[in-house]
Amino acid sequence: MGIIESIRKWIDGEVTDDPLAEVDAEARPRRVWEEFLVKVAREIEAVMQREMFTPPGGPTYIPPEYVVYLSGDDDKEWQGEKRRGLEQGLFYVLSERARELSGATQLATKSFAVELRVDGTLDKGQFRVQPVWDATEGGHTMVTARPSEIAAASAAAGAQASEEGDADSELPEGEVTKVTIRPVELYSVEVWRNAVRQSVVPVHKQEITIGRGSKSTTVDLPIKGDPEVSRLHAQLERDNEGRYWFTPKGRNPTLVGGREVQREERVEVRPDDKIEIASYTLRIQPK
Repeated sequence: MGIIESIRKWIDGEVTDDPLAEVDAEARPRRVWEEFLVKVAREIEAVMQREMFTPPGGPTYIPPEYVVYLSGDDDKEWQGEKRRGLEQGLFYVLSERARELSGATQLATKSFAVELRVDGTLDKGQFRVQPVWDATEGGHTMVTARPSEIAAASAAAGAQASEEGDADSELPEGEVTKVTIRPVELYSVEVWRNAVRQSVVPVHKQEITIGRGSKSTTVDLPIKGDPEVSRLHAQLERDNEGRYWFTPKGRNPTLVGGREVQREERVEVRPDDKIEIASYTLRIQPK
C-alpha cells in the first residue's frame, strides 16, 4: 500500500504539493506498476477537474465512470490479479479525490467506476483517460487496431472460415453454415479533443452522422461530453468520386479548414482540413 498511502496523504494535505513525484530517500525504489498507477491517477484527477461542474445552488457533478485506454502491449502485462490491483488502486484514488474536490459542496455522483480497455493506436507506455457521463456511453467508444493486428485478425478469420467449410459435411441435416461478409472500410476519421487524440474511427458507409447522440437519436460517430455538441451535429458524405462533403446540422458554429460553415451548408472537405466542432477536431484519413 506504499504508493496508495502516499496518494492518500496528498489528498488529505499532509504532505507537499507533489508527493507523488518524491520518494523518501530511504524508501525502496518504486516498482514499475507503482509508477504507472501514479501517472494514470494524475491524469484521472486532471480529467475529473476539467469535467466537474457545480450549478448554482446545486451539488457538484463529476463523471461517474473513467475508461483508461492502454496500448496492446501494456494490456497484455496488466492481466489477472495484477489488473484488478491496478483498477482497485485507481478506484481508491478516484473516490478519495472526488470528495476532496467537491469540498463543502454535496457530491451528486454517489458511485464511481474505473475500467481498463485497449486502444490499438497507442504505443507501449502511453495511455489516455476517457470520462463517461452516461452509463450507456461506454459501449460507443470506437478504436481501430494497428494494421498488423488487423492482418492477423483477418488471417485468423480466414483460417476459421476454412475450417468451418471443411466441417460442413459433418453438420447435422438441416443445419447451415452462416458466412458473414466483413464490411469494407472506406476511410477513417481521427478524433481529437482539446489537442489530445481520442480515437481513430473506421467508416464503412457512404454517409455518416456525427454528434453526441441520445437514447432517441443514434449517430454513427459519437462525440460526447461537450454540451455545445448537438445530438445530431453534422453529416459527412463520401461520393462515388472519392470526394468528401460536410453538412452542419447543429445550432452551434462548426469550422471546416478554419472557415465557419453555416447550418445546412454543404461544403467539400479535404483530408488535410480540420473539422472543428466545439472542443473536438476531426480529420479524415483516406485509405
